[in-house]
Amino acid sequence: MKPESSLSQRVAKGGVWVFTLRLLEKGLGLIRLVILARLLAPHDFGLFGIALLAMSTLETFSQTGFQAALVQKKKNIANYLDTAWTVSVIRGFILFILVLLAAPYVALFFNTPKASLIIQVIGISLFLGGFTNIGILYFQKELEFNRQFIYRLSTTLFEFLVVISAALILKSVWALVFGMLAGSLTALAASYLIHPYRPRFMFDLSKTRELFGFGKWVFGSSILIFLITQGDDIFVGKMLGMVALGFYQMAYRISNMPATEITHVISQVTFPAYSKMQDNLPRLREAYLRVLQMTAFLSFPIAGLIFVLAPDFTRIFLGGQWMPMVPAMQALVLWGCIRSLGATTGPVFQGLGKPGIATKLQLIQSILLAILIYPLSKQYGILGTSLAVVFASLIANLGAFYMTIKITKSKLYNLAPSIIIPFIGVVFAILSVQVLRIYWQPTVNLVGFSACMIFSILFYLIAIFLFDRLSNYNLWDVIKGVRLGS
Repeated sequence: MKPESSLSQRVAKGGVWVFTLRLLEKGLGLIRLVILARLLAPHDFGLFGIALLAMSTLETFSQTGFQAALVQKKKNIANYLDTAWTVSVIRGFILFILVLLAAPYVALFFNTPKASLIIQVIGISLFLGGFTNIGILYFQKELEFNRQFIYRLSTTLFEFLVVISAALILKSVWALVFGMLAGSLTALAASYLIHPYRPRFMFDLSKTRELFGFGKWVFGSSILIFLITQGDDIFVGKMLGMVALGFYQMAYRISNMPATEITHVISQVTFPAYSKMQDNLPRLREAYLRVLQMTAFLSFPIAGLIFVLAPDFTRIFLGGQWMPMVPAMQALVLWGCIRSLGATTGPVFQGLGKPGIATKLQLIQSILLAILIYPLSKQYGILGTSLAVVFASLIANLGAFYMTIKITKSKLYNLAPSIIIPFIGVVFAILSVQVLRIYWQPTVNLVGFSACMIFSILFYLIAIFLFDRLSNYNLWDVIKGVRLGS
């Protein structure tokens, strides 16, 4: 078997495993969200959101980028693992201490005294995470996503069971806290059960410096991604209050389903694959165009359905108390769609050893967000916050596409059909739902809502099929290639 064929098959199989994992994880996550929305108040989600913000701030500003550097390396990485694991343990311990010390001040900043203890308890997960078996990074590096499937799903299932059980008993924010800790403990134990590597304490300064040469850009990128994805939460929590933050975070979680799911699959599979193709630019370019086509095909209908059915979904599944978040959800779904398409570019930059490009573009995005967020939020509340996020993301991702075209030596006319055709298809699907609403109002109950979803998906697929037959879109050839690993 040719090496190229073998790699293609591993990428295809890996994509199936990662996509299946994310489908199961987010299916459980959606069930969990609906149950918790009925048992807990928006204030509880806002309170937990403050604790997560505090923890993720410290975690982000101490990123090493070592794991990404190890995945990108061509040569054997065995001699680097113990040093990387030792740095991880030290980092986790320091972060835990900082969380304990900073918690009262964070609670004071947001004027929420109850958040202090919650932050300190959640901080335990940072300490536990530092001891995770470094050997599991081989799952990504060697495209062994079947083993990662077992590792991740076991963690998700246990966390789901704990958080739902705790919510039924406690009916408070502590259900979310205990669920998170249960997930951290399970992940730690599973990492040693599923991979035979046993790390030991060792620190090699020269290897640390070498890894940081690549990792510094990942570190910078992590900070900027944090500011882009979490800075709006900090702003809403401080300026608009806990209830507004609860609405905003719920709107974000639901509206960004296409981004979080598709983005995760893309980065998990394509980064190590592109790293192996970095010396074969034509092959990498062809792979990128296929990935972009599949991403747009999947993300556009998901985003369109969330946009058009957001009011009905909220009323049926979450309850009337969550209706104020609907306009923000509809705006944020545009960000989710832009983000899922933009996610195809990051693995290209990293795989070719150019992570600095993404970091610079994220800096531009964070500056635009900082300029826009205050005036728009002051004028329109959480809807204004959402609009600021959408505009900043659009500008930065246009730059990312330009740079991707440039470094892969692609042509704009090669990329355009991959985006334009599914966009037109989803417009037709949305219009079909609106026409259905005029003659029949089916989305007021679960049965009608489900029927409306099925009808719009079928309409989208029919539109794509017609475009595929009448143009050189060739989607079905790409799907066959993924299925066959060619």
